[in-house]
Amino acid sequence: MEDRGIATDNPCGPNGRPAPTEAPVHPLIRCRWSPRAVSDRRVEPELLRTLFEAARWAPSSYNEQPWRFLVATADDPAGIERMRSYLSPGNAWARRAPVLVLSAYRTTFERDGRPNRVAMRDLGAAEQNLALQAFALGLVAHPMAGFDAARAKAELLPEGYEPGVLTALGYPGDPATLDERNRERETRPRERRPLSEI
Repeated sequence: MEDRGIATDNPCGPNGRPAPTEAPVHPLIRCRWSPRAVSDRRVEPELLRTLFEAARWAPSSYNEQPWRFLVATADDPAGIERMRSYLSPGNAWARRAPVLVLSAYRTTFERDGRPNRVAMRDLGAAEQNLALQAFALGLVAHPMAGFDAARAKAELLPEGYEPGVLTALGYPGDPATLDERNRERETRPRERRPLSEI
């Protein structure tokens, strides 16, 4: 088979886990996953810039680009502690991440003020670009719904914006740093609904 960027064997590096796909898909999609084991090693600013450049080029309705990202890094101890304070107890593992990113989306179109019913979808596309770029760079990107979204909205977001997810970013870490439940989740087989169901 000619090389068209399609996964035909295990294309994943040391931090990837190939999905058991029902049809061949690009290695970035097949291998990307959301680890919880993350190192506290600093992520270089130029790599962060690359991640958000990837997010910037996601598709959006009317090219509105309704997404925004609030980034806290370990280089700013007060800022990252504030972002960590929004994490739910079940996501305590993410406190180790050297970067936490709160995503948000504008609920109305800038062009005419009408409600933008696909703004959350557009944000999701930008977040997926970021996640794929992170994996390509050997980084962990783990989005979480488990955080105090109401408090984050009240304290951090301007009027007209809604919170998306809180994402832990960093280099892969040692699963031994996780509690037993999360270690098990880190190694269980990957699965999705069958293709026929969706």
